Amino acid sequence: MTEPDCLFCKIVAGEVPANIVREGERTLAFRDINPQAPTHVLIIPKEHHPDAAAAGRAGQGLLDEIAREAQAVAEADGVAESGYRLVFNTGPGAGQTVFHLHGHVLGGRGLEWPPG
Repeated sequence: MTEPDCLFCKIVAGEVPANIVREGERTLAFRDINPQAPTHVLIIPKEHHPDAAAAGRAGQGLLDEIAREAQAVAEADGVAESGYRLVFNTGPGAGQTVFHLHGHVLGGRGLEWPPG
């Protein structure tokens, strides 16, 4: 399932270039074009789901798979041991601007709490 006007669906299809760091059977991980930390990688499912809530309702284990991929990205970037953040923005009020599920893997600098 894809959406023709979705930027991330176009990245999955190879129509829009991205700096891909990992590719699984159901996921794709690529560097954010506007990084907020030394490690800032987006992990998306190849199938279109508008947000984390929709993926959770689908019951396909995508959120689990994205969490596993986040750990692999953090290990490859050398931030797993020091710590990293995995963020899902769901809805415009939370800052979601591309309505295709994506997890942000952030690390390599101090990440204060609360965020934002």
